Amino acid sequence: MPIIQTVLFDLDGTLIDSVQLILESYRHTLAAHGLPPRSDQEWLSGVGTPLSAQFAAWRDDPGMMEALIATYREYNLANHDRMVRVFPGIVDAVRALRAGRVPMGLVTSKARQGALRGLRLVGLADAMDVLVCADEVTNAKPHPEPVATAVRLLGADPGTTVYVGDSIHDLHSGRGAGVQTAAVLWGPFTRAQLEPGAPDFWLEHPSELLGLVG
Repeated sequence: MPIIQTVLFDLDGTLIDSVQLILESYRHTLAAHGLPPRSDQEWLSGVGTPLSAQFAAWRDDPGMMEALIATYREYNLANHDRMVRVFPGIVDAVRALRAGRVPMGLVTSKARQGALRGLRLVGLADAMDVLVCADEVTNAKPHPEPVATAVRLLGADPGTTVYVGDSIHDLHSGRGAGVQTAAVLWGPFTRAQLEPGAPDFWLEHPSELLGLVG
């Protein structure tokens, strides 16, 4: 297998522990608009995709879709710093990669404002060479465009690039873009849930990121 020279990261569930904030934001949004609740499992199945995909049931009502997304973002940002945590070992691992001059990028289904908020909160805003966010691409994950865009912006070789993520959508996006993929097991999904994505690597602890880079 080719030596890894470039590392791309997902954000939620990979670099930051924000799952409870995400779920609470969805619960609040539906309640605020008088809509029936959905199960956490339904929301979790779409983690890694943009808000427009999560609220796809209202795609035929653009006004409602816009209102739902606005309510979600308002609640999410208002409660972000109180609820988001960094996964133990992540900062040390990313900093070690940075010290080794490994090119890195963030590929997320969050809009840039929210992505930067998360990176700043955990002290990693200066660690990424590029950010590719949901509001900057035509096709969000699981489409390969976001990962392919990061590879292009970095001038990287897809064959020596790895996309590190916690969801099946991350794995599909990376695979479609022709990069190697690494599934993290410290996020909300189990190995069994991620196995259909056929990752090239399994990571049980952030320190194992350093072993990917040749």
